[in-house]
Amino acid sequence: MQARRDTELSALQNEILEAVAKGIPFASVANTLCERAEALAPGANCTITAIDSEGLIHPVAGPSLPASYGEAIDGVPIGPEVGSCGTSAYFGTPVEVTDISTDPRWSNFKSVALPLGLKACWSSPIKSPDGRVVGTFAFYYRECRGPSDLERQLVDTCVHLCSIAMERDEVNRRMHHLAYHDQLTGLYNRYAFDERIARKMAAPPQSFGLLLLDIDNMKLVNDTMGHSVGDSMICEVGRRLAAVGETISVYRLGGDEFAVICPACNQKEALSGLAERLLRQMDHPFECDGNSIMLQITIGGVLSNMDGTSADALRQNADLALYHAKQTARGDYIHFEPGLRTSIQCRTEQIALLDKALDEDRVFAHFQPVICIRRARIVGVEALARIRAEDGRIISAGAFAQGLTDSKNAFRLTSRMLDQIASSMRAWMDEGLELRHVAVNLSTVDFQRGNLEQRLRAPFEAYGVPLHHLQIEVTENVLMDQDVANQVARLRECGMQVALDDFGTGFASLSHLKDFPLDYIKVDKSFVDNLLTDIACGAIVESLIDVAKKMQIGIIAEGIESAEQAARLLEIGCPLGQGFYYFRPVDGDTIAELLRASDCTAAKRPALTRALRHSA
Repeated sequence: MQARRDTELSALQNEILEAVAKGIPFASVANTLCERAEALAPGANCTITAIDSEGLIHPVAGPSLPASYGEAIDGVPIGPEVGSCGTSAYFGTPVEVTDISTDPRWSNFKSVALPLGLKACWSSPIKSPDGRVVGTFAFYYRECRGPSDLERQLVDTCVHLCSIAMERDEVNRRMHHLAYHDQLTGLYNRYAFDERIARKMAAPPQSFGLLLLDIDNMKLVNDTMGHSVGDSMICEVGRRLAAVGETISVYRLGGDEFAVICPACNQKEALSGLAERLLRQMDHPFECDGNSIMLQITIGGVLSNMDGTSADALRQNADLALYHAKQTARGDYIHFEPGLRTSIQCRTEQIALLDKALDEDRVFAHFQPVICIRRARIVGVEALARIRAEDGRIISAGAFAQGLTDSKNAFRLTSRMLDQIASSMRAWMDEGLELRHVAVNLSTVDFQRGNLEQRLRAPFEAYGVPLHHLQIEVTENVLMDQDVANQVARLRECGMQVALDDFGTGFASLSHLKDFPLDYIKVDKSFVDNLLTDIACGAIVESLIDVAKKMQIGIIAEGIESAEQAARLLEIGCPLGQGFYYFRPVDGDTIAELLRASDCTAAKRPALTRALRHSA
């Protein structure tokens, strides 16, 4: 008899261990174990439960009991009077109850067991190798009794097998979690994202939205505050994204890049609305280690039913939308459009063009005169970058403007222009030619890279040119940054002039003029173009001239192309202007010839004729 029992237990053990080795899910293994145990112990009903990290009971298997029994105990906390299983798990010792109807440990749960004909229960804790109680194995009887010797031996074997199977299941779940989740944020990772996108695109047509986003200024945070703060910032952004709702899935793809999949977004308006909610999640500051950090993200989006026929195409187009957003709408959202591919290719080509020209010293300055409209004389010039192509052609700034969106190019170009400006100014001064200023455009990059004052001083001091001849031009959106405004104020204290370029096309208003440190306002060409035909436009220009005069700020009209425009500007009191009506940008030698002439409007003068002939 004992030999037969040993053989049956050995067979049970081999079957369960083989199932565990094959990686069969624990729920299936547990169900098989219960069925085999019940076959070896007639009259017993077997159950297996799991105990989670919070001490809550979760049924795993109980093939002979109705589902309602498992539902009744699911989520119940373990405790000293929580039936046989809850008590066994609580104390970590076996609990034998021979009469459920009278045992105090069942007082709160006998109404669940007795109607099913269950009169006794013997439960044993299942422990992990480190001693934690991770589950229970129980025999229920339909008569008031305890276990037999055979049942005790059987339960010892089953508890041991459960311990092995549950440990393997826990390892598998931990490995699965590591495989599909980001360790820093706890969000799904790139592997999970790739699998989810591939699965959704391979399924029957069902539209969904995909957003890719980056955290702005991440490198600056890491460099100035340390990577620990940067990691905390990444975690906070992930937390805020996930807090938007259960209808989305959030993934950290790596670094500061995240993805959001929204099955409910099947139209551009819905996806745009979701992107807006994600952007708003970043509105309030993030406090970390005594630092108050303003969070900002940039987002690109696609829809599966219109922006990509495969997982790779959809992801690539979302990348293109994000890339374009980072270049043109940082801190905002852009939806993919087919034209973005051409736009990005054009930008890439222009970056390469400018980079190569800088390497080969083929970038130089042309100068467009700034005219005193009443006296028709040159009072200053604006320096504009040009490239001499390999075939000798002169390429104007508009043809490589997108090349300046690369910060390295923008920084290098400013340095090259400053040297040529100072050199030309020195040459004009040596001839005794009178020129009030030479203007140069500065970008956000110039202010962000640091040491700007020294960069501006160095070439002018090297050529012995006083700094008051240098006029720096900044656009409204650049000057709206308070740090930039502070730097500009310091540059004025050094003697440089400051001009607000393209006024009216950015974010500034008349009320901001009292706060900005300005010497000149340059009225954008779009206003001058409509000066004679648009009453509102004319009124705006006239009012701006009046305000500037009262605030003792100089004013320059850009883009003058006709005598009628010049006459109207003079009539309403605009003192200075520049544009093709007077001169196109020309080289430094031609500027010298023009300065020798006494009247810039005398088109019969040889100097002016040569200037127009050789304009770029």
